[in-house]
Amino acid sequence: MVTGASSGIGRQTAISCSKAGARVILLGRDASRLEETLSAMDNPEIHLMYALDLVQFEEVSAMVEEAAHKMGPFHGLVNAAGISTTLPLKLLSAEKMDHFFKTNVHTTIQLTRFFTRHSDKQSGASIVFLASVMGMAGEMGKTIYSLTKGALISGVRSLALELAPRNIRVNAVSPGVVLTPMSQNAIYSQDEESLNRVKSLHPLGLGKPEDVANACIFLLSDAAGWITGTNLVVDGGYTAR
Repeated sequence: MVTGASSGIGRQTAISCSKAGARVILLGRDASRLEETLSAMDNPEIHLMYALDLVQFEEVSAMVEEAAHKMGPFHGLVNAAGISTTLPLKLLSAEKMDHFFKTNVHTTIQLTRFFTRHSDKQSGASIVFLASVMGMAGEMGKTIYSLTKGALISGVRSLALELAPRNIRVNAVSPGVVLTPMSQNAIYSQDEESLNRVKSLHPLGLGKPEDVANACIFLLSDAAGWITGTNLVVDGGYTAR
């Protein structure tokens, strides 16, 4: 199950999972863009697609029940959906913060809760949260985004301990700046000087969606069978400074 599968990292993760042999449940808000993702996947006829808003928790719960009935027990979840912005402190209203936490944190935890009801009881499952280097490092104007991503990194540790007896592994992946529609619409991408500064902070250059998708696939796979409660940083050297 991959959220945010209509674009960016979520889309690439869904595509890469299909190429690795998985049957995938694609989740996103835009049906036409989900169709585009589906058309790029191997064996599109074996996958499921649901266009819905993850903040509609009752609808999401019903979707998970239906998907489990059609696909059987779940083995993996990638919580890739999320929003970002750059805002100074003076603009961080309570309403804006509630919106970001509901979108980036509440939705992922609730979906995870619904997912674990139907995870494979024999072979277990793996859950991956898409966090960010902004949950570990600071940057001007990124407070609200950093708060939500830092919450995911912290929450992963406790979830990993709670779900370990059920053989469910829980990890985070923290990317640096990746070339996606979200990053290309960011404020720093609209100004050449700002964009060059961001690029300079990544010794290996800006990332590609495939770089993060590959990390997710590793954590979903049996190759990561003894890894849980950790945060895998995929940032081209951003946090090495």
